[in-house]
Amino acid sequence: MEIKQYMKLLKKRLWLILLCVAISMATTTYLSYENYQPLYQASTKLIVNKTEQDQQGSETMDLAAINVNIGLVETYKEIIMTPAILGVVVDRYPELNLTEDELGSRIAISNYNGTQVMTIQTTDNTYERAADIVNAVAQVVKTEIPRIMKVNNVELLNTADPNETPPPINQDINQKIAISFAVSLLFAVGITFLLEFLDDTLKTKKDIRNVMNLPTLTTIPTIRRKAMRAKKKTSQKQVGETKYAPVQQ
Repeated sequence: MEIKQYMKLLKKRLWLILLCVAISMATTTYLSYENYQPLYQASTKLIVNKTEQDQQGSETMDLAAINVNIGLVETYKEIIMTPAILGVVVDRYPELNLTEDELGSRIAISNYNGTQVMTIQTTDNTYERAADIVNAVAQVVKTEIPRIMKVNNVELLNTADPNETPPPINQDINQKIAISFAVSLLFAVGITFLLEFLDDTLKTKKDIRNVMNLPTLTTIPTIRRKAMRAKKKTSQKQVGETKYAPVQQ
């Protein structure tokens, strides 16, 4: 098939393509907005910063101390996810209404490129609650790690402000609609070509010649009902307007 034939075929079944795309986009839009629940992410940062005192009593830090701190970060990440920290958070902040397992599944701890900085993150349906959760965990980490490790080397760099109003992190409805449009368009075009492939009726003189190897003697044009009704109305109007001359005797 040539490009003109493809375009003619698509134009012929344009109604089918538009119908599939419209139904798909309408369904995606409805389900996306009906089931949409905004998610907000809050985070706090802590730094593991152990220093040593020199002979004059001033605190110093060398490369070996930095490497030790980086190694301690991995240890602290594991400790934070244990009941030694999560249990204290649950007991100290009952207003969060979370169990140890729920709290552990909702927080994520990371450090960027092996640095001394730890980031505690969580997501929730409201930013205020997400901020309260990470701030509670950070405060417990700051007080309990020194007790567990017998060294005071954890400092808070920042806390989450519950009064902020950041945008949700899952605002992807427009992206879903765009994907729905693309997929439904490809599906509709595929259905159009499939229907044409399965259609074995003879439509043109060329089809008859190729299949039956016979010449076409005549063709009967298709007359649409709308055209027939219009022609009938025209004929009736013409008959009604005909005037007959009186017969003279």
